[in-house]
Amino acid sequence: MFRDSGNYMEFFPEEDDIEKNDELLKQIPNLDTFGNKLGFWKEQIKTSLGNVLKVEKTLIILDEGHKAYSDGAQKTLRDFNPTMIVELSATPPERANNLVEIFGIELDREEMIKLDLHINNQSSPDWHDTLRASVAKTNGLEKVARQFEQNTNVYIRPINVIQVERTGREQRGGGYIHSEDAKDYLVKKLDVAPDEIAIKTSDKDELKEIDDIGGLLARDCKIRFVITKQALQEGWDCPFAYVLTVLANPHSKNALTQLVGRILRQPYAQKTKIKELDESYVFCFQQNANEILGKIRKGFSDEGLGDLKGQIVNDNGEELDEENKEKILEMQPQFKKFAKEIILPVFVINKKGNWSKINYDIDIVSRVDWTKANISKIYNLILFEMSENNTSQSFRLSENIKLLVEHETEGNLFANGFKLDIVFFTRQIIGIVPNHWIAFEIAQKAIDGLFGKHKEKVIEDNFVFIILELRKILLDEKDRLAKETFDNLIANDKVKFFVISKNGFKLPEKIKIKGSPLGSKNKYHGLQRSLFKFYPENDFNEMEKSIAWYLED
Repeated sequence: MFRDSGNYMEFFPEEDDIEKNDELLKQIPNLDTFGNKLGFWKEQIKTSLGNVLKVEKTLIILDEGHKAYSDGAQKTLRDFNPTMIVELSATPPERANNLVEIFGIELDREEMIKLDLHINNQSSPDWHDTLRASVAKTNGLEKVARQFEQNTNVYIRPINVIQVERTGREQRGGGYIHSEDAKDYLVKKLDVAPDEIAIKTSDKDELKEIDDIGGLLARDCKIRFVITKQALQEGWDCPFAYVLTVLANPHSKNALTQLVGRILRQPYAQKTKIKELDESYVFCFQQNANEILGKIRKGFSDEGLGDLKGQIVNDNGEELDEENKEKILEMQPQFKKFAKEIILPVFVINKKGNWSKINYDIDIVSRVDWTKANISKIYNLILFEMSENNTSQSFRLSENIKLLVEHETEGNLFANGFKLDIVFFTRQIIGIVPNHWIAFEIAQKAIDGLFGKHKEKVIEDNFVFIILELRKILLDEKDRLAKETFDNLIANDKVKFFVISKNGFKLPEKIKIKGSPLGSKNKYHGLQRSLFKFYPENDFNEMEKSIAWYLED
C-alpha cells in the first residue's frame, strides 16, 4: 500500500521537478516521502498507492463501521484525506452521524428476511432429543423445498446450523457437547449422510472447501448441516440456513446472540409464498423461556433489527430484566468448621462378600427386567392434536412484529420428518433400553398397537412425535423398574446404607453465581441454613426447591 512503485508515477509531478513536488506537499502535507528537507532534492514524494488515495481524496465506504472507532483506526482512515467516510453498520456507536436507518419491518416488506421466527425450547434433559427434533424439521423443510422446486424451478436446500459447546481436537469429553459428538449422532442415529455435514471451527473449516467449488448455494452442493461453536458470526451469509439448533450451555451469553441473524435471510430476497419456506426456526436445549426471549432481543439488536427487538416481550407482556452480574460468594462463617469435617451417607452393595459404593447404572439399571415395561400409554396418543404431555415451549415472532406464545402440536411441528422405519425407531430408544433385541420388540409393539387405531399415513406424519412420547414413557418405566429392582436388593440384604468419612470430597470455599436469589418461602426470610447465603433461582427445579425448604424447616 505505501511502497514506492513505478506503477503510479502519472499521479505525481516528475521526480526532478522540485518546485511542483514542494507545491503538492504544501497542499497535502501528510503524503509519505523520503529524503531530507535540507537536502538538494529536498523531500521526494513516494509514488505509492497510499499516496494516490491521499491525492485523489477518495470516498471511503466502510463495512462493519462500528469496528473502526479506535484512535488508531480513525487516524488511518482520516490520513487518506477522504472526501467522505460512509459507514455501514448494524450497531452504529453513539458518536456515529446516522444518515439513514433501515428498520426490520422495511426488510420484511422488501422480502429480505424470514419471518415468522419460531423458537422451540425442548425441556428434555437429553440434548439428543433437541437435535432429533431439529433434524426432523429440516427434513420436513427439505420435502417442501423439493416440491416448490418442481413447481417453480427455484432451488432451495434448507440448512441446519448446529451450535455446540466444544470443537477442539483435545476438548472432547468432560460432559460437554462436542462437534464430533453431534456429527456422530447425526450419522449413526439420524441417518444423515456424512457428506451432508460440514464442520466450521477455528482449526477445521470444511466450508472453505465448499466455497472453492461453488459454495453452499450451488445445486450440486450436498451440505444440509453446519456444525460450529462461534465461527459463524458476522459476515457469514447463507440464505439457505433455515434452522438454528442451540446445544450450547443454557447460561452461555453467546448461545443465541451471535447466530440468530444467520438464519434470517430470505433466499433470493423473494418470498416463496410457501409458509414453511418464508420462516425461520430455532431449537434450544433446556433454556429458560425468559432468557431465550432476552437473548433473541439482543440478537435482533446485534443484527440491526432494533424495531423488532422492541416488540419482543415475555409471555405475560412484561419487559425482560437485564441479566444479573456475576457475584463471588464465600461460605457462611458459621458453617466453615463443619464443612471441613463433612461425612456422607451412601448406599453400598455386596459383591462376593465385599461391600462397595453402589453404581446406579451398573448395579441397578443393568438388573432391570425390560420385558415388564408397560407402554400401553402410547396407544392412547391423540395424533395431530395437542398432547397433554407436550412440554416443549414454542414461540412465534409474527409478521406484524408481535411475539405470540403458542403451544404447537409436536406432531404438526415436526410432521413428515422421517419415514416409518422400525429399525430407525429402535435406534432412538436404545439409549434408554440397552438391549437391542428388547428395544426392537418394544418399538414393534408400539407401532403394532398404533396401527390398530390409525392409518399408516397418520402414523408416519407423527413419527417424531411418537418417538418423543415413547421415550418419555420408557424413562418413567425405567424409574419404576429401577425402584422395583432396588427394593428387591434391600429386601434380600444385598444393599445397605452406610455413613462414611474421609470420602475424598471437599466443599468449595467460594462460588460464582448470577441471577435472582431463590424466592423466599414466606415474606419473613429466605434460606438461612444454606452453605452459601445466596443461591440463584434458575439453579433449582421445583423438586429441588421443595427439598431445600424441607431441609430448612
